[in-house]
Amino acid sequence: MKDLSVLSGLFADHLSTYTAALSGQKPRELYEPEEYILSLGGKRLRPLLALMACEVFNGAPEKALDAALAVELFHNFSLVHDDILDAAPLRRGKETIHTRWNQNIAILSGDVMLVKSMQVLASYEPELYVALCKTFQITAVEVCEGQQMDMNFESTEVVQVTDYIEMISRKTAVLLGCSLQMGAIIAGTSAENQKLIYEFGRHLGIAFQLLDDLLDAFATEDSGFGKQIGGDILANKKTYLLLKAIELATAEQKSEIATILALPPSQEKVVAMLRLYHELSIAAICRQEADHHTSSAIASLEALPISADHKAALQGFANQLLNRLY
Repeated sequence: MKDLSVLSGLFADHLSTYTAALSGQKPRELYEPEEYILSLGGKRLRPLLALMACEVFNGAPEKALDAALAVELFHNFSLVHDDILDAAPLRRGKETIHTRWNQNIAILSGDVMLVKSMQVLASYEPELYVALCKTFQITAVEVCEGQQMDMNFESTEVVQVTDYIEMISRKTAVLLGCSLQMGAIIAGTSAENQKLIYEFGRHLGIAFQLLDDLLDAFATEDSGFGKQIGGDILANKKTYLLLKAIELATAEQKSEIATILALPPSQEKVVAMLRLYHELSIAAICRQEADHHTSSAIASLEALPISADHKAALQGFANQLLNRLY
């Protein structure tokens, strides 16, 4: 398999060609925010997964570049809209689009990225295009369902931990699975192999989101997290950490949690909630849940009829992604 730096370079060049074409498009208020968010970087893990999946099934990764671009555009569209819904001030350490411009511009720029994510797939031959669109559109609907579930949680008094896992599976994890499956489709592998590599990505995505929740609460200022630390606590978001704390808390601790949730956003609120998380060993429990989904991801990977080198490359990528708190 090509080195990750080579695959990253392939996609970076492809994305650069795409963004260069944006610079002359008008109205500028529509396309400049798209250029802006795409320039902020990020891990680019979804496009990388598409390229890697194509290669592990003996396809040329270059053939998956437009599929990789599609998932990256869709991912960034979802971030723009999520930031509006969450009233988030930062994305990748920089101002969010609705903060830098305004909410209406952010909505419309997000919309155009969504449309373009579908348009770039038109470069594929008709039969392949249909298969890719079917997978991509199913995933796009699931992402929206997950976002709505997340919003519903805000007004739902009792949310179970299992509900939360289902929500992050749809909102976050399915796009990782989709990225891998699209690469596998382009390589021409079997439906069974597509399913296995999709499940590898889905479970990997769940583990990733759980660790992202953990970072939101426990990252330090110099960690390079790129988002507001403690933002979920400040917003009373029903994350795995909070839901597990409520599930495990004594009656006295439940009362304390309710008191903390009633506090206005402040550093005092974050400190108080983190103290309770420490008392209940929530960080360790969250890591255990992430490890469970990582194990499920690796089990799907092991079932694939691909070379040991390719399995090692995918597992190494997964370990690198998930080791941010270890």
